[in-house]
Amino acid sequence: MTLTPRKLNAYTMFKLPSAYLCGVRTKHIDNEKCLVTVKYKWINQNPFKSMFWAVQGMAAEFSTGALMIGKIQDSGKRISMLVTSQTATFTKKATGRILFSCNDGHLIDQAIKKAIETGEGQTLWMESVGKNEDDIVVSSFKFQWSIKLKSK
Repeated sequence: MTLTPRKLNAYTMFKLPSAYLCGVRTKHIDNEKCLVTVKYKWINQNPFKSMFWAVQGMAAEFSTGALMIGKIQDSGKRISMLVTSQTATFTKKATGRILFSCNDGHLIDQAIKKAIETGEGQTLWMESVGKNEDDIVVSSFKFQWSIKLKSK
């Protein structure tokens, strides 16, 4: 099954309802990158008149995780995935529409190939950068993903 923004948005509605209600939406996905947006509004605000950091984190993580899901499906193997660590940097108030982009699809290919060849779990760091409508970086998230072949 090819992942599309429409399928991923339906997935969030049923499997990640808090992300869906907060406005997290996939706009684009291909083999190398995933673009996810979220718009500042009442339901995702903080007391400082900007977007709550956790909502930014949901959008950022989903941009990395959607790529991971697609690559695992393409591999044809049963592979588990889990975020094991995360860091974030916030550089500007997040207001308006924020676009999170992850361009690390090539890193997933390498990790999956090595996991299949060795049978051992692999870890990789993926980055998602959030920019506002003026193309100014508001936050940057890094997620450490762990993948492992599932036993038969």
